[in-house]
Amino acid sequence: MALSKSISAHISLLLCNIVWACDYPFYALVLGHYISPLAMVSASLGVAAIWSFIPLLWEKHEKIEAEDRIKIFGAALLIGISRKLCMMFGLSQTSPIDGSIISTTTPLLVLLLSVFIGLERFTKTKLIGLMLGMAGAIAIIISSSTTHYHSGLTGNLLIFASSCISALYMVYFKKLVSKYRITTLLRWIYCISALIMLPIGAHEIIETKFDTMNSKIIFASLFVLIVPTYLPNLFLNYSLRFVAPTVTSIYAYIQPIVAITLAIIMGLDSLHLDTLLFALVIFVGVGLVVGAYNKRGDQTTTS
Repeated sequence: MALSKSISAHISLLLCNIVWACDYPFYALVLGHYISPLAMVSASLGVAAIWSFIPLLWEKHEKIEAEDRIKIFGAALLIGISRKLCMMFGLSQTSPIDGSIISTTTPLLVLLLSVFIGLERFTKTKLIGLMLGMAGAIAIIISSSTTHYHSGLTGNLLIFASSCISALYMVYFKKLVSKYRITTLLRWIYCISALIMLPIGAHEIIETKFDTMNSKIIFASLFVLIVPTYLPNLFLNYSLRFVAPTVTSIYAYIQPIVAITLAIIMGLDSLHLDTLLFALVIFVGVGLVVGAYNKRGDQTTTS
């Protein structure tokens, strides 16, 4: 029996967040050591652009209305380039554990944006959850950069900026996502992004010392180059058609659990007590916000 669209959307969210969680330890292996962040951004966007043409083998070309082309260009600059640059440069300057925990602030940022543009209103529970979550995030950003060897303030701030960009995309481009096929939208986003970034990063791609990579580094490099850019965003954009942005963003909870486990197993990082405590504060804050939506029954997409 075929799965309902709602169940399929939630499975898609689960898959994309597991893949994104793997990013943190794998990127930590290669970024800044074997491949520069700019080279990785440019190359991965080029690969994603190639991926985006594959669906044309079984689906017809879909025309984009002229009025939406500037919006898609904006989406490409936002989610295709800006988020990717913040994430890559951020992960090259902080630990995979701290980076994955900071990324869980996305639901709080979605709420804040939704209130700001009038889609939502604060309740007492949501406000308390927002304050707790953001306090925990600020604590991790500042404290870990001074007490943890692998973390840096700049890297933590860039990871937080990537969460802000994700929240902007979820809120402001939800209607655009619902208007066109996901594959069509991503084809435009990644082709535009690749055309902009490949000339900028071509030199650093060429200068990459591939001969210094062992089999583990080659595997990690191929994974982050081929898998995380296109496929997770395909899953994310599909889910945005059927569930609300806030519900979509709560799956970020999965990322630190998977990322922490992998980082410790791979010997890339260790879990500090202060990080664990601040993470719990963030999770409680996000939990309060999500609980407020669940109590209201806000589980479906809004127009």
